[in-house]
Amino acid sequence: MSEHHLQLCFLFFLSFSQILLSSCFSFSNSTKICPHGQSLALLHLKKSFSIKKSHSRFCRFPSYPKTEHWKEGSDCCSWDGVSCDLVTGHVIELDLSCSWLSGTIHSNSTLFRFPHLQRLNLAFNHFYGSSVSAGFGRFSSLTYLNLSDSGFSGLISPKISHLSNLVSLDLSWNDEAEFSPLGFDSLVQNLTKLQKLRLRGISISSVFPNSLLNRSSLISLDLTDCGLYGRFPDKEIHLPKLELLSLRGNDELSGNFPRFSENNSLIDLRLSFTNFNGELPASIGNLKFLQILDLFDCQFSGSIPSSISNLKSLQILFLFDCQFLGSIPASLENLTQITSLILFGNHFSGKIPNVFYNLRNLISLDLSGNNFSGQIPPSIGNLTNLYELDFSDNQLEGAIPSSVYGFSSLSYVRLQDNLFNGTIPSWLYTLPSLVELDLSHNKFTGHIGEFQFYSLEKIDLSMNELHGSIPTSIFEFVNLSSLYLSSNNLSGVLETSKFEKLINLTDLDLSNNMLSLTMSVHSNSMLPNIQTLDLSHNNISGMFSWNVGKDTLGRLNLSYNSISGFEMQPWKSMQILDLHSNLLQGKLPTPTNSTYFFSVSHNKLSGEISPLICKASSMGILDLSHNNLGGMLPHCLGNFSNDLSVLNLRRNQFQGIIPQTFLKGNSFRTLDFNSNQLEGLVPQSLIICKELEVLNLGNNKINDTFPHWLGALPKLQVLVLRSNHFHGQIGFSKIKSPFMSLRIIDLAHNDFEGDLPEMYLRSLKAAMNIDEGNMTRKYMGDDNYQDSMMVTIKGSEIEFVKILNTFTTIDFSSNKFQGVIPECIGNLNSLRGLNLSHNYLTGCIPLSFKNLKMLESLDLSSNKLSGRIPQELTSLTFLEVLNLSQNHLIGSIPQGSQFQTFGNDSYYGNPGLCGFPLSNRCTTDELPYPSQEIEAKFESGFDWKITLMGYGCGLVIGLSLGCLIFLSGKPEWLVWIIDKNIHKKIVRNKRSTRGRGARIT
Repeated sequence: MSEHHLQLCFLFFLSFSQILLSSCFSFSNSTKICPHGQSLALLHLKKSFSIKKSHSRFCRFPSYPKTEHWKEGSDCCSWDGVSCDLVTGHVIELDLSCSWLSGTIHSNSTLFRFPHLQRLNLAFNHFYGSSVSAGFGRFSSLTYLNLSDSGFSGLISPKISHLSNLVSLDLSWNDEAEFSPLGFDSLVQNLTKLQKLRLRGISISSVFPNSLLNRSSLISLDLTDCGLYGRFPDKEIHLPKLELLSLRGNDELSGNFPRFSENNSLIDLRLSFTNFNGELPASIGNLKFLQILDLFDCQFSGSIPSSISNLKSLQILFLFDCQFLGSIPASLENLTQITSLILFGNHFSGKIPNVFYNLRNLISLDLSGNNFSGQIPPSIGNLTNLYELDFSDNQLEGAIPSSVYGFSSLSYVRLQDNLFNGTIPSWLYTLPSLVELDLSHNKFTGHIGEFQFYSLEKIDLSMNELHGSIPTSIFEFVNLSSLYLSSNNLSGVLETSKFEKLINLTDLDLSNNMLSLTMSVHSNSMLPNIQTLDLSHNNISGMFSWNVGKDTLGRLNLSYNSISGFEMQPWKSMQILDLHSNLLQGKLPTPTNSTYFFSVSHNKLSGEISPLICKASSMGILDLSHNNLGGMLPHCLGNFSNDLSVLNLRRNQFQGIIPQTFLKGNSFRTLDFNSNQLEGLVPQSLIICKELEVLNLGNNKINDTFPHWLGALPKLQVLVLRSNHFHGQIGFSKIKSPFMSLRIIDLAHNDFEGDLPEMYLRSLKAAMNIDEGNMTRKYMGDDNYQDSMMVTIKGSEIEFVKILNTFTTIDFSSNKFQGVIPECIGNLNSLRGLNLSHNYLTGCIPLSFKNLKMLESLDLSSNKLSGRIPQELTSLTFLEVLNLSQNHLIGSIPQGSQFQTFGNDSYYGNPGLCGFPLSNRCTTDELPYPSQEIEAKFESGFDWKITLMGYGCGLVIGLSLGCLIFLSGKPEWLVWIIDKNIHKKIVRNKRSTRGRGARIT
């Protein structure tokens, strides 16, 4: 080639290169050109929001303010979160997720000025007050929309269903957003290209749309907490690409376990907190790619199918709080990839199978709350990656395996509420990562060993049979927050200085042991974070002056010790202070103003109550009973706290009158002034105590008439006025239905007179027709305080430490009541005790008493009752105590049932009585009469039963006898014949019963 040609070629190359470079440069510049209008729209959008980091605190990725560096004059295509088309420069993607944004997106927002947008992500911001408006429906090219967890609310515009190109839609965790009634159906019908649909927390309130199960393109479907209801389609699901299906949290959605075809790709299935039920089908084995199976809190039942072993990829198996039963299949040993096996809260039973040899990836194993028995299987020792082990609340027994090694990651061991015995194995003391150890409520014995590592935060060894001293290593646990060693046989002397390092301890319970305590000189700075301290039921004596938890201590229980002195500390957070059953002497300690529960009962305190106690304006329960306190009661006791529900001053030496002023709207539930020297009248201001259930004024010097106005208190259940100076007739009440809730009334040892108060007795609805089989038996009171009272039975006072809500009793004894016993008492068929003794009552024992089927104690002694003891009383099969002594009763004592168990003292002082158990034998005239019901039929004259005797004796003779009876009333000879036959039958039954040695109690 000539030189000329070479030059031409070189010139051509240079020209072409220049054109090529120019073209490339021009193309490159075009990719960075952002249309001016879009830059202005983005800058305006930026100004509409404020920036605050906390608005993206739930972001799962690193968050930062992406709009912070958006500057006017720069190319918007280069801005963080903005992507443009390479050719046109149009904004096609906007990702402002986790950008700390806060503000409202209005319908005219510049956000909606990007018609070419294909992807929009505004997740994890705070657009409070914004709705998913119609503007979002303008993005016709949009394929990806994520508005999750950004505070959207209100109705979701139906225009969103116009986004026909959407492949992924995520509106999750906008809890106040909802679809219109047909909005969700419209979305499902129109968005035919959807592959991922996540609406977690959005209110749909619809049945599950069948059409969703026809979308073969679906990869992910999350409808968690959407308010779905009705029944899930019971048909085989053919969604070959579906990897995630979550319907959890739709508690009104029911159905059987979904049936998937063998051609499935399901990885994650979540049905927890729904009403799905039935048994797990064998076809569950078709889910060969499944990694997560979450069936928490469903209604599934039956046993686990053995085909579950086909789920070789399964990592998480949640089957807890369902109705599963039977044994765990041995095929679980094939789930070698499993990391979490959670089966608690079911009805599984039998032994735990020895299937853990190959489950070396297991991190969490929870079989608690079932009925497993037997011992822990030895293969548990192979789970060297275990982080959490929970076998609590079963019936496991025996010793914990001792040859266990390599649990370097085990942090939580919960074996409480079982029947384990033996000593605590040594390997539990050597776990380097142990955070929580709970072995409570078992039968472990021996000493508590020394721990080798100090990572523990919670130790609970309570309710066992451990003995010896508390190991010194426990006092080295700087991270320890909870220590429970109660109800063992631990002993020794604890010096308060030992607790110096436990600076994070919040809960300490050493109650029900045999520990004693000595106060160190420098113990005032101990346990700076303690909240609950329980040292009750120990051997602590002397002065208690441990100033712990100055700013934090809320509960202190020192009851049942021998503490003689107590130094009240300036606790700022004290709520419950229990010092009862000690040897406290001297003046009454004044509780701090924050105290809610204060009990110093059963001590030896003396002096008066200081008015300073009324500064405790949060007081709810104040129990000063069983001391030697005296003087006048402060007037403020009735009105210093709106929260005060229990005021117990029983068994002291208080004088003067009961406080006269009670706050309107007060919370008083129990007022107990029993066994003092109070006098005056019952304060009528008690009428505003609408919550009052127990009023105990017994054993004082109150001089008043019956406080009939108390009948208006709607919740009053216990009224005790015994042993005072009440007087006069009880009379009638102007209240239509007084004392509707009253079931325990004690007016004994007063000077009441006149007839028994029939009107009040008719109104005691709470003592009638108690259906104990269908009501919850509980004790009066609450978790903090339960009421008690004294009940007199056969002259002896018995203390009921707790009062059952089914217990009913009436005691009108030792007054001056007269007249007959009202028949209406027989309507009180739930009555347990009735004492009308030591009055002037006359007449017969009412036949209606046969209706008192629940009666356990009946005392009618020392009255003027006459007539026979009704034979029908033998039907009272619960009767344990009977006292009819010192009356004018006559005739034969009824035989049979409980009457066989009563002795002479039940009947003495009735010279007209005869028969067992008295030595006075009955004559012919005193033999048992027929029941009053039979006798009443004779008294009525003609009886068709007599006429029917004609079937045996002939019609004529029968009619003749009937006429004879009709004319002559009640012939003695015929009654004598009938009585004689009845007597023979009773004697035969009595001999037969004695022969068998029967005793009905």
